[in-house]
Amino acid sequence: MENQRRKFIQQTGLIAASTAFLPNALWSATRPQKEKLGIALVGLGYYSTDLLAPALQLTKHCELKGIVTGSPDKIPNWKEKYGIADKNIYDYEGMDRIADNPDIDVIYIVLPPSMHAEYAIRAANTGKHVWCEKPMAPSVTECESMIKACNANKVKLSIGYRCQHDPNIQAYMKAAKEKTFGAVKMVSSSAGYFDGRTDHWKQKKAMGGGVMGDMGVYAIQGARLATGEEPISVMAQTFTTRPDIYNEVEETAMYQLEFPSGARAACQSSFGIQMNYLNINYEKGWIKMSPHSSYSGNKGVRSDNTIIDFPLENQQAKQMDDDALSILNTTDMLVPGEEGLRDIRVVEAVYKAAEKNCLVKL
Repeated sequence: MENQRRKFIQQTGLIAASTAFLPNALWSATRPQKEKLGIALVGLGYYSTDLLAPALQLTKHCELKGIVTGSPDKIPNWKEKYGIADKNIYDYEGMDRIADNPDIDVIYIVLPPSMHAEYAIRAANTGKHVWCEKPMAPSVTECESMIKACNANKVKLSIGYRCQHDPNIQAYMKAAKEKTFGAVKMVSSSAGYFDGRTDHWKQKKAMGGGVMGDMGVYAIQGARLATGEEPISVMAQTFTTRPDIYNEVEETAMYQLEFPSGARAACQSSFGIQMNYLNINYEKGWIKMSPHSSYSGNKGVRSDNTIIDFPLENQQAKQMDDDALSILNTTDMLVPGEEGLRDIRVVEAVYKAAEKNCLVKL
């Protein structure tokens, strides 16, 4: 079924690219105000099915109103479970017709990363706001094209970094901003799990696979948010312990980041090793987060014995409600496209540093 879905997207994507709507800034500017925004999920894989759709039953400022899928057999279940109207159901080729649908205000791209740019641009051209899962796209060039399209159509773009909406993550971001324990000296940031799958998009280069775009983004985020800075240089190495599975992309990456203040970060990401923590050493103390990027919640402790364990019912619901409020209130997105772009700049530098076995400056 997954292979059929991929084949359908690849075939119809070529057609849709040539029939995308022209920018529809006028519709965006005159969109009527609503109490709840209507969300259309593009792609009905695991993340949409098991996490986003259930989370949209908990949201206060947005609701599931439409779906875009290349798997017709999935439609009856979604209609029955979530009461989605026939007029709000689209295939990939017909997604552009959402431009004429007042029920839908946001198009949420939940596809393999190699398809993010194409479908985000198509979504922007409908005049609807765009949410896109991470990684934003496999390349800086694609990220920039997504930002440009959303700006041209006067729609908001947000990347699905659920963790930045988590008050537990925000707690150590605040410590960096306020210098609670002085300057950051060293960060250790790790994100990984053992993936037993052998035929998934995460193992295919053409689909945007590789650990750096997936778990690597969590580790990079940990270091960037802990310091409150952008890295200025990278050293890296990538490898695999299962070359029969990871023969196109890296299974594990280890990389060091240097920041303008002099802070350093040692980062690890893997599809073969279970790890989920962030340790921050300051001049006068420390913060330890474990787990740091878990679906079930994140928590930590500070050197002054303060426990970081703010309650959060559902990360995805909090993320989508925050983003919906930004649209409704015409305020800045917490995680705009530029934030996704910053991470992909680092991802590209990691690949270059690993390939050339040298220090890469940013």
